[in-house]
Amino acid sequence: MGGMKAPEDLLRRVRQGNRFLLTSHVNPDGDAIGSALGLARLLRRMGKGAVVWNRDETPTIYRPLPGSERIHVGAEPPAGFPDVFDAIIVLECPSPDRTGIEQYLGERPVINIDHHLGNQHYGTINWVDTAAPAVGEMVYRLAQGLKVALEPETASCLYLTLVTDTGGFRFSNATPVAFEAAASLVRDGAHPEQVAQWLYESQPLPVLRLAGEMLQTLQVHEGGRIASALLTQEMFARVGAAPGDSEGLIDYPRSVAGVEAVTLIREREDGTHKVSLRSRGEVDVEKIARQHGGGGHRNAAGFVLEGDREEVRRRVVELLAEALNAPGEADQAGQESTGR
Repeated sequence: MGGMKAPEDLLRRVRQGNRFLLTSHVNPDGDAIGSALGLARLLRRMGKGAVVWNRDETPTIYRPLPGSERIHVGAEPPAGFPDVFDAIIVLECPSPDRTGIEQYLGERPVINIDHHLGNQHYGTINWVDTAAPAVGEMVYRLAQGLKVALEPETASCLYLTLVTDTGGFRFSNATPVAFEAAASLVRDGAHPEQVAQWLYESQPLPVLRLAGEMLQTLQVHEGGRIASALLTQEMFARVGAAPGDSEGLIDYPRSVAGVEAVTLIREREDGTHKVSLRSRGEVDVEKIARQHGGGGHRNAAGFVLEGDREEVRRRVVELLAEALNAPGEADQAGQESTGR
C-alpha cells in the first residue's frame, strides 16, 4: 500500500505507552469518528487503555459505529485526566484550537496525526501526510507498522473514513492509495454493505425533513457556478433535528449541474454562522477559510462568521466568486475533488 510509513518515534511511543486519550475536531465528521474509534480499538487490541473524547456530540449518522456509545462528549475531561494518560493523540486537526479542548492539550505529550494542508506541527510527535485520502487510512498504516491484525469492527470503522472523505470514492482523493486501502480493509473483514447502510440507508426522519427545509433556501449565483443554502435554528426546531444532523447535507447543493463552488451556512445557537465550503478542481476554498480563522482542504473547508445570515451569504458568495474568477482557476473547473 502506498503512502509514507508511520514514523518510528510514533511506533515507539505507542508501544511504550499504557493509556491514551484520543480526540479530533469540533463538529466531528466520518473521518474524525471512524479514525478515533478504529485507533481506540487497535490500541485496546494491544492491551492498552484508550478513551475517545470529543467536545461535540457524535452526529446521528455515525452513532451505529461500534464503540460510539463509549465516546466521552463535552467540555469537561473524562475521569482521571490527565494523570491516567500517557499521551494525547489528536486526529485530523491542523491546529490545536480545532479540537475545542485546546486548553487541556498541554497537560500531556501530544501526538499529531493529520492530512490537512497547513498543519501547524504542534505535537511532540507529528505525522502529517497531505496525500493521505483520510486519516483513517493513516491509522491503517499505523496498524501495519505496529504489526497488529485488525478485526472486522475496526476494519469497518476505518473503511468508513475512506468512504466519507472521498465522497463515496467520487472525489479526486479517490486515489490508488484509497482503493488499495479499501481493498485491504475488506480483506481484513470490513463490511462495505453495512457501512453503506449506516451512511445512506439509515437516515432518521428529521434529517430528511431538515434537507427539505434547507433546499427551500437554495440559490444559485454567478450564472449557476455557485450554489448557496441556509440552515437556521428555527429549521432545526421545526423538524426536531440536532446540529449534527446537518452532516452531509452540503452534498445536495453540490450536486446541481454546473456548480463549481458551494456554501452551506448554518446558524449556531450563539447567533454566529458556521460556513461550510466545497469546490471542484483548483478552486481553493481552504485559502478563504484560513483567511477567516478556519481551515480544511483545498476543496473542502469551513469557518465561522458573525452577522445577519443573508449578509453572511452575500459575503461568502462574493468570496467564492473571487476564487472562481482568479487567474488559472476557471480552467480547471469541473474536476472532482475531496470533500468533507
